[in-house]
Amino acid sequence: MSQDDAPSSSPFPVGQFLPNGNRTDPPLSESGPTIGFKLYHLMLRVRDPVASINFYVNLMGMRTVFTMNTGPATIYYLGYPLTSEDRTDIPAWGDRIVCANLAHTPGLLELYHIHGSEKQPVGYYNTGNSPPHLGFGQVGFSVPDVPAALEHLKAAGVTVIKDLGVATRESFPLSKWEEDRGVGLEEIHPDYSRIFKQIACVADPDGYLVELVPQTMK
Repeated sequence: MSQDDAPSSSPFPVGQFLPNGNRTDPPLSESGPTIGFKLYHLMLRVRDPVASINFYVNLMGMRTVFTMNTGPATIYYLGYPLTSEDRTDIPAWGDRIVCANLAHTPGLLELYHIHGSEKQPVGYYNTGNSPPHLGFGQVGFSVPDVPAALEHLKAAGVTVIKDLGVATRESFPLSKWEEDRGVGLEEIHPDYSRIFKQIACVADPDGYLVELVPQTMK
């Protein structure tokens, strides 16, 4: 199906990168009710916290901000120390965030382990990418060097879902289940294909997709 013939429900022209979309978002009033809101954290249910901590801490380089056993579940908040001082003294970094700046620290990942789920089979949690239970997509990490990061993860035995240089429909977050229902039938535009080829995607221990995005796009 050609780009011209493909049905589309998008209000945007195909293949164009549009900062601010159609520029129709209203300005934010300094006295508005949402001033001060921040995107704070993302929570993932994890079946095996040992495997998940190994992936996100030892392989992805995050560090534990705090943990708490709530009774039925243990939560792990992870983040990235951003300065060399913080990276050298992780306990002091964690103390400083928890005591003074926790709710103002963006980009945190919460791993949520419900006690007993580790006894369930692999695949116990739906990742949001398996039809018909589609919804959640991926956790995106920006990295300075995607090829190096990908080789680091491959060497540790991490499953690669989408390699660099690949931009096929099969590698796109689009399923045949959707196509069979007339959803997402358009071809991938060459301008997005160029961007998508620079992005890699791996699976964490629960099968959640983890996207590696270059901090500088070519």
